[in-house]
Amino acid sequence: MISVRIGLRALAVLGFVCVVAARADAQATRTWVSGVGDDANPCSRTAPCKTFAGAISKTAVNGEINCLDPGGFGTVTITKSITIDCHEVFASILNAGTNGINIPFDSFGVSDVRKTVRLRNLNIQGADTGLIGISITGTAASAGSEVFIEDGLIDGQFAGSARGISDTRNGGQLYVTNTTVRNNGQTGILMSPVGTALVPPLTGALSNVRLEHNGASGLGLSRGAKAAVVESVASGNVGSGFFADGVGASSELTISHSISTGNGTGVSAPSGGVARISDMHITGNAAGVNAAGGVIVSYGNNGIDGNNSANGPVSPIPMQ
Repeated sequence: MISVRIGLRALAVLGFVCVVAARADAQATRTWVSGVGDDANPCSRTAPCKTFAGAISKTAVNGEINCLDPGGFGTVTITKSITIDCHEVFASILNAGTNGINIPFDSFGVSDVRKTVRLRNLNIQGADTGLIGISITGTAASAGSEVFIEDGLIDGQFAGSARGISDTRNGGQLYVTNTTVRNNGQTGILMSPVGTALVPPLTGALSNVRLEHNGASGLGLSRGAKAAVVESVASGNVGSGFFADGVGASSELTISHSISTGNGTGVSAPSGGVARISDMHITGNAAGVNAAGGVIVSYGNNGIDGNNSANGPVSPIPMQ
């Protein structure tokens, strides 16, 4: 009888230990980081983590990481649907010599049906040696995936690919809002699938985006990518302010209520690319537009003047 009681007690103790361990390993729906946190912590509000990389391992799929106070929270690779939201708190990623944020959709779990990443109020600084501020990749697994970038600043990517945002998924949606992408060695925002395009293809929507002083184009589309841009500015880019070509497959760019000034070319659609422009002001560029081998369609309400050369041609269409 005594041995039976001892056995039952041992089982009860073992069960309690297992429950505690399971609770300790459980991932929280909301976690926190702090400039004075510690990645050994559970990332709770009262015991925050130090880095995004430390917090993401303790955050559940579809959960959220928030910032308690200002800080530099390190580079991170995201392999599940998640939100990183540091609104009203200065949150920086210093990515000297590497990428700031990697989002490889091929590494997302098969049960992760949302395939959605939201990034808000992040400052990504490459310190002149960064490679890519935000790198988004994926082949067949990227079908239906979504990336939201809001209230961000990306700067100082001058090594390797030297891009602010690089989206090479074969499909999915990219949404960029209230964000500045400036002072990078190559294209500010590139959308260019690397493999066989999916149906629907890689598409983007940019609103109130500033593309400034990038070494190639401000926004570049290739290999069948499609994007719509509204109330945005491309300025001081060495290449084109806005660019869409037909290499691999015809890319399509629609721009409305936006400005392109001080660039190599205001709007370019070469080699089978298509650009549709409405209520744009294209001025002060080395060339206004370039449609060599492609098509730039104007809705007849654009101001294309004051460029050093080549204000046109564009193909007018009737107002709808």
